[in-house]
Amino acid sequence: MSEPLLNVSGLIKTFGGLVATDSVSLDVAPDEVHAVIGPNGAGKTTFIAQISGALRPDDGTIRFAGTDVTRLAPPKRAQLGLARSFQITSIFRDVTAEDNVAMAVQAHDGHSFRFWRKAGQDPSLREPARAVLDRVGLGARGNVIAGELAHGEQRQLELAMAMATGPAMLLLDEPMAGMGGDESARMVELLQELKGSVAILLVEHDMDAVFALADRITVLVQGRAIATGTPTEIRDDDQVRHAYLGEDA
Repeated sequence: MSEPLLNVSGLIKTFGGLVATDSVSLDVAPDEVHAVIGPNGAGKTTFIAQISGALRPDDGTIRFAGTDVTRLAPPKRAQLGLARSFQITSIFRDVTAEDNVAMAVQAHDGHSFRFWRKAGQDPSLREPARAVLDRVGLGARGNVIAGELAHGEQRQLELAMAMATGPAMLLLDEPMAGMGGDESARMVELLQELKGSVAILLVEHDMDAVFALADRITVLVQGRAIATGTPTEIRDDDQVRHAYLGEDA
């Protein structure tokens, strides 16, 4: 594997007596889709929050693109190329899909959302927004108010907003959450199209999606990483089968 883009070493996060992240270590290559799976309460979202900077670890180190980012705030990490989507859709529901993506372009260029102005006269915002919407399959939906989009389309829009920042790595927290079968299939297809162009650290409950997308998988149970390997290695790991996937996996 090539030199890791992300290297996490000995990450620990506690909340009172609860150890949410228990000395977790993993790495992600620049062109890799690395999935993190585990049962509810395993610490997956807490782990992603530490990578993004939303939570500060109690111990351990996080290195991204050769830089120690363990104590950096989320905007600084974003400037280095980390982009996160959330388990619950986070979009601006009262403006168009294209406006949402244009705001992401504007924010990446160093401007606060508080100073947002309509970007219709600003091709430096509008044109990249349209290109990203095309890339995620929403090119024909740019003028639709975001709150009126179907749930799956809103998740595609959130992905477009993350992609608009030109990331080296996407942190995706359950991108298929709340989706029906057809919507999930479309999201898997989109993420497969992105493979090789951006690294992805993926937290997801949909095992069909995980095994279709991931190059490697790390399994968390009660905050600990009990296994890391290829999809085949994870399927065949007895400890994983007992702890998470089940006897018939």
